[in-house]
Amino acid sequence: MEATTNLPQLIVDETPGVTLVDDLGTWLTHTIDDRSAWDSPRGTIAAEIDALVDAVAQCTGTLLLVTPEVGLSVIPHTRAGRLFQDEIGILNSRLAEVCDDVVLVVAGLPLALKCAGVPPFRKAEQQP
Repeated sequence: MEATTNLPQLIVDETPGVTLVDDLGTWLTHTIDDRSAWDSPRGTIAAEIDALVDAVAQCTGTLLLVTPEVGLSVIPHTRAGRLFQDEIGILNSRLAEVCDDVVLVVAGLPLALKCAGVPPFRKAEQQP
């Protein structure tokens, strides 16, 4: 499906089978554009991110989400680039919390970050 700004509703109204969303970076860009939020503070599109995360959490079908990973490179020089990097990082983190599986693909090689049924790694509580 095309990642338009009505993506949460499209996910809720999913059809049987597998749904592929390629990619969430495009959805985020459209969402920021629609709100004219490129010069706004981080969090301006929090409601839209909340709606998408809620839709994904409620999805009962097979949903594949493609999203850019932006935290492994240099910090963008422009304000808009930094805003995009921050917002996609927040979105990716929030989606990883509600998805059953999370896979990072680098150079065509998959690295499972989270697998259904396997408890995630948790940091030990720090001692006082």
